[in-house]
Amino acid sequence: MTRLTGGTWKGRRLHTLPGLSTRPTAAKAREALFSVLGSRVDGASVLDLFAGSGALSWEALSRGAARARLVEKERAATQVLRANRDLLGATAAEIVPADVFTYLARAGAERFDLIFLDPPYRRGLAGQTLDLLKNISLLQYNGVVVAETEPEETLDSCLPLELCTVKRYGGVRLWFFQHRA
Repeated sequence: MTRLTGGTWKGRRLHTLPGLSTRPTAAKAREALFSVLGSRVDGASVLDLFAGSGALSWEALSRGAARARLVEKERAATQVLRANRDLLGATAAEIVPADVFTYLARAGAERFDLIFLDPPYRRGLAGQTLDLLKNISLLQYNGVVVAETEPEETLDSCLPLELCTVKRYGGVRLWFFQHRA
């Protein structure tokens, strides 16, 4: 289990999948991520790609995000997402049981203020997802994409997404991209 680090649900424990098939973002990394985002979370619409346990979305909702859409293809993970939604009473969370790339290919005109992507490591999925995101209009102007990778992975800035900062926390690297005109 993992605990939420801030907001109205601070300290609440989340269900997680056993084993290493999913790995919730560590508490210290989540605290740092939300410290960087600051007030951007207030009232934000969130898209969580490769949602896993949903720790990033639950943290965002706890800290004042208006709504979250969590996309996850693994059946066991979507069951954990539903259990966490029920546990928290998170009525502003929509769970989409779908492959991220299929979801992105069918995405409509809806835009999000924050997009989190935390794909499985060592498959190049973060870079592939960023390439798709730069070609579709899912991110609001001045919106932020946060990608989590292992420390050795590199991601390139890809216009119209501008790399703003990169932070390393233990065994993860957080990449912050902003949508610029």
